[in-house]
Amino acid sequence: MGKYFGTDGFRGESNKTLLAEHAYKIGRYLGWYLNEHKEKNNNERPRVLIGKDTRRSSYMFEYMIASGIISSGADAYILHVTTTPSVAYLVKADKFDCGVMISASHNKFYDNGIKLINNFGEKMPEDFILPLEDYLDNNLVVNNARIQELPYATRENIGKIVDYIAGRNRYIGYLISLGKYSFRNKKVGLDCANGSAWSIAKAVFDAIGATTYVINAEPNGLNINENCGSTHIENLQKYVIENNLDVGFAYDGDADRCFCVDEKGNIIDGDSILYICGKYMKEEKELEKNTVVTTIISNYGLYKAFDKLGIKYEQTNVGDKYVYECMNKNNYTLGGEQSGHIIFSKYASTGDGLLTSLKIMEVMLARELPLSKLVEGFERYPQLTINVKVKNKENILKNKNVLKSIDDAQSKLNNEGRVLVRPSGTEPVVRVMVEAKEQKICETLANLIVEEIKNNDI
Repeated sequence: MGKYFGTDGFRGESNKTLLAEHAYKIGRYLGWYLNEHKEKNNNERPRVLIGKDTRRSSYMFEYMIASGIISSGADAYILHVTTTPSVAYLVKADKFDCGVMISASHNKFYDNGIKLINNFGEKMPEDFILPLEDYLDNNLVVNNARIQELPYATRENIGKIVDYIAGRNRYIGYLISLGKYSFRNKKVGLDCANGSAWSIAKAVFDAIGATTYVINAEPNGLNINENCGSTHIENLQKYVIENNLDVGFAYDGDADRCFCVDEKGNIIDGDSILYICGKYMKEEKELEKNTVVTTIISNYGLYKAFDKLGIKYEQTNVGDKYVYECMNKNNYTLGGEQSGHIIFSKYASTGDGLLTSLKIMEVMLARELPLSKLVEGFERYPQLTINVKVKNKENILKNKNVLKSIDDAQSKLNNEGRVLVRPSGTEPVVRVMVEAKEQKICETLANLIVEEIKNNDI
């Protein structure tokens, strides 16, 4: 990861960490870079697709990025409020040179972020991001010369802004086309988190025939993710029960992830979704290489359930970026995170909350079972994570006493759970996670490791 861009783009508090000037310079760099790398004999101006969520600051960043792009001689196509997966889909489908999504996902309204997407609908690689960061710091070197300012386009070479709201409608049409069964007579609840899904989700479910109930679809720029959406799913749980719905789906701010609520009000998280869809896809012979990609913090019970089903799995670091890289490298068709980023690589290059909802509906209708029945067979293990603030993460994770405490804890679990101790990527913290058949066992073993960490943090 670079100085500014992490696994999910450049994110920070608007006008404190992430500045309007950053957005303008990112636009300038995109326009310049794309013109510098145009194919020979291609006289067309590069085209960049821009989407945003409903945060108040998203408008500021949208205009600044677009201004930077056109001043460097590329064209900016504006999708307005839309989802991250819609940008990824349209960049590839409509042959844009790259895409930009302005969003801080599940964060509060005062944060924002800039995600960059390549022409394949995938997150930009490190070899693109690092020189861009150099430019943000005025340290860009090209042909052994430091460049303080990139050239501006002039006269007829200045780019233009194009309203591309029609692209959002194309994405809606694409999602509708993926519905294998009519949703008629199904009562579906949607929590749009006052974010990107508010202008798309209902249209999709209505078109496929559902009786659609929608909450938190009145964004005002300040209420995105506020006591709603996938980070506050308790509201949807209550709503599903009160309205006797068949199922509920909750999205985050940019709708790239999804949590579900079954007809009894139980939460169906990303691990449960992987179990339901992995089992179904195996039965339908759609699970490529009989493998599901998970992250290292997926629940231990998920792996036990996959073992019983004869489904193989791979683990990656936390981050849907790493999940997709593993899937793409090995041609796997299903992967995701406990947090609800689920990737169906046959249909999308990123996590897509709306697509995940449609696939869950497909399983329910194909098997003629309620969601609560589909998750049977997945016995979730109690999981406890304790964050321990330390002086030096690297030293602690090499300490012999700490390593011995981890090994001892794992031995005591006797293959009926697991221990995972890992450094935080953003804080001076070591995360101690223990999974076991009983919560008390988790607490006992986790506290033993935490005590050893504190004793050796010198």
